[in-house]
Amino acid sequence: MPSRPLPYRIDTAPDPVDRELEPLLGEPIANACADSSIDDAVGPMRARLLRRVEESAAASRRMFTARPHRMTTEQLAPGVFARTLYTARENQARRPGEPVRVRLVELRAHTRHTIPAAGCNREWLVLDGSVRLDGEHLRLRDYRLDSDANAASLLESDEGATLFLRECHLQQAVPARTITVRDADAGWPEFAPGICRRVLWQHEGQAAMLYCAQAGASIPLHSHGHDEECLMVHGELFLDDLLLRQGDYQLAPAGSSHHTTATDTGVVIYAHGDLDLQFIPAPA
Repeated sequence: MPSRPLPYRIDTAPDPVDRELEPLLGEPIANACADSSIDDAVGPMRARLLRRVEESAAASRRMFTARPHRMTTEQLAPGVFARTLYTARENQARRPGEPVRVRLVELRAHTRHTIPAAGCNREWLVLDGSVRLDGEHLRLRDYRLDSDANAASLLESDEGATLFLRECHLQQAVPARTITVRDADAGWPEFAPGICRRVLWQHEGQAAMLYCAQAGASIPLHSHGHDEECLMVHGELFLDDLLLRQGDYQLAPAGSSHHTTATDTGVVIYAHGDLDLQFIPAPA
């Protein structure tokens, strides 16, 4: 994805990643040696290291991570393309907060396309360009929730646009309505040192949010009561031993946890999950 204006200045990272090491950080190093056996004869330090590597590999396998450059692009119509980030399994009970489908939708300039109703609520976030959604003009980082599951969505763009589209079933029924949060008017309330959070929408303990964090900011160990989804709008973020870059997406299933959530670069993230993070006290 191209670079985009930030909601406010993010300071330069104090210790940027050495670009020669980037290939090692793109996926957990653990994946390279997840099947290594621990031989006590090689010493306690090596044994602890290999155990830590295997634990990291096991934790990463619980998460679903999608990187756009690895995805197949589907053409929906002339000038309209989609990349699927996540699709729920059919005929299987859904976890709390699990989406039905998550996609990136790209419209070329001067395109018009109708996405049929799918019996789902729809959340939209403009990642690039601008679009008219059912006649409403949306720009960069504008968010919209359509809770009428039986309504189609008409997309029109003059300059071209990239949209994040999340489709879901809510466990509790909500009135059919449209909620729009405009980036220019929403503000950035402080959430934690170096981190601001904008709550876009919330219902029954789950929420759609935008986080904006300064370089060096972090969130401690926490668990997930709902599926936690993170889309990297700008910057880079470590979720445990996995480095996510701009455009990457990760879904952490309900019941999982993140030990480390930290950024060296500063980051803007779309997140969907628990409104109130479930922090876990560190062992004494």
